[in-house]
Amino acid sequence: MPASVSRHSQGLWVIIASFIVAALLLVMPLPESLDYYRPEWIALFLIYWVMALPHRVGLLSAWIIGLFVDVLEDSLLGLNALVLALVAYLALSLYRRLRMFTMLQQASTVFILIGLHQLVSFWILTVSEQNTSPNLMFLVSAFSSALIWPLVFYGLRYLRRSLHVV
Repeated sequence: MPASVSRHSQGLWVIIASFIVAALLLVMPLPESLDYYRPEWIALFLIYWVMALPHRVGLLSAWIIGLFVDVLEDSLLGLNALVLALVAYLALSLYRRLRMFTMLQQASTVFILIGLHQLVSFWILTVSEQNTSPNLMFLVSAFSSALIWPLVFYGLRYLRRSLHVV
């Protein structure tokens, strides 16, 4: 087997493993009072991988991951697939700029992307009469996601560089 094929498949497993870690963080139990503050781990990891490797992670990846999250969370089928595909599309259209942004600018962009993710989810759940949130408190997770972005960014970048994921 050529070395490029082996390296390509190793990189794929690193990306998949990182999304599994994000899924575990997503379902990790938290006290009910802290549940609104939970960062959107899947979206954060998706934004990083789209920004770092847009040729490997894109709309189809986001859609598949979103369907997995729909099943994992027992939510409206296609909801997370749609909003993660939207986030991936916007991240793909901005990835060149995101790479040149300072960390504060990246975190601000992540805040906007995650906030849009939350608002579209809120709107779809409201239209389908499945919304249980009486207020806009769900947007707090966009803020916590922006705060945790530097850790996600530097952690995944270290992983990608040390394992030579291309």
